[in-house]
Amino acid sequence: MQFSRVINPVGDMQIWNASGDGFSFVISYESRSGPGLHGAPGFVASWRPLHDNRGAVKVIGSPFKTFEAAEEACETMLGYLTERH
Repeated sequence: MQFSRVINPVGDMQIWNASGDGFSFVISYESRSGPGLHGAPGFVASWRPLHDNRGAVKVIGSPFKTFEAAEEACETMLGYLTERH
């Protein structure tokens, strides 16, 4: 999967998305204070089926210290999800 940064009107929000094999993944950067999303500091990854109107599920291990770690966790989760189907 190739993550792309989401361009949005709130410039301080850091959000990336990617999709593959029927699943959508999102990585967002969160911090306790300051602009953007608030939460435990780090990169939070989540997934949901593309064609099913369900809420997102947080990838185990979130938040991650680096974007690369979050991206790798998403790839691992995609492998697990596609293996099950």
